[in-house]
Amino acid sequence: MTLFLQTLPFLLDGLRITLLVSAGVIVLSLLIGVPLGCVLAFGPLWARFPIRIYADFVRGVPILVLLYFVYYGLPAIKVNLPSLTAAIVALTAFKSAQVIEITRGAFQSIPRGQTEAAKSIGLGLLDRFVHVLAPQAIRRFLPPFVNSVVDTVKGSSLVSLLGIVDLMLALQQVIGRTHVALPLYVMGALMYFAINYPLSTLSRRLEKRFI
Repeated sequence: MTLFLQTLPFLLDGLRITLLVSAGVIVLSLLIGVPLGCVLAFGPLWARFPIRIYADFVRGVPILVLLYFVYYGLPAIKVNLPSLTAAIVALTAFKSAQVIEITRGAFQSIPRGQTEAAKSIGLGLLDRFVHVLAPQAIRRFLPPFVNSVVDTVKGSSLVSLLGIVDLMLALQQVIGRTHVALPLYVMGALMYFAINYPLSTLSRRLEKRFI
């Protein structure tokens, strides 16, 4: 109990960084991925092509490689980013590629008959998108996106490799000082679980409701 009380404030500081990185990556990947996913679903070929290349390339590269590329590779072209910024940029690049695919899949899973029916009653492009396609796409988008959020929280532990004291690195530092591994790893696992379990439950409920 004494060890728990002594280490809890330090671990909570690490947890704060984990949540900060995860929230930043999730918001930025939505801002980037959703518009590009819409273009990939409905845009002209010249606009879809570079987005397809970006999404396929980034999804095919391990996150760790992206992380090291942004932090250690970009300084070669005079782009020096602080470690926290570099971590968010790298994770956002990877996550936005996933959001692009989730968005594209959500829109393209809607039967074409829905669009034809909307055209037949005289709805224009904007009205078809706002009143017919977007509401259905959001229901298809949410379950896989919530799953992706869970992966983002877990994947944020990689930022510890850049020396950022998130929950993972905080655990390792405390274990290094105290040489007590098992109880501290259990404590860390419970912290990650406390974040991800509600998200996983939400994802299952969304899948039951919308899919």
